[in-house]
Amino acid sequence: MDANQITIEDFTRIDMRDAYIKSVEDHPNADKLLILKIDVGDGIEDRQVVAGIKGYYSPSELIGKKIIIVNNLAPAVLRGVESQGMLLAAQDGQKVVILSPEKDVSPGSSVR
Repeated sequence: MDANQITIEDFTRIDMRDAYIKSVEDHPNADKLLILKIDVGDGIEDRQVVAGIKGYYSPSELIGKKIIIVNNLAPAVLRGVESQGMLLAAQDGQKVVILSPEKDVSPGSSVR
């Protein structure tokens, strides 16, 4: 097996979910980071995700957008602000595109 390959058991541990961006603000200590407040549909308070997408998206483009997140990623502190997940995006050279569901689904819907 290639060292970069994972097993199906590794993959099934990743909990990817649909989420809804409720608000966006600039990170106070970083030029490329935005702080997203998201609804992941689990009935608890909004979650916070810090993402390095500031040069590619404005806050107004992001509010109301559906995204795909890694829901069970351990929290990490990025330049002093806690991030409680990771959004998925594709990068092609200088272009970054956030992954989102093709059709409308409820926040918290599982990605399979």
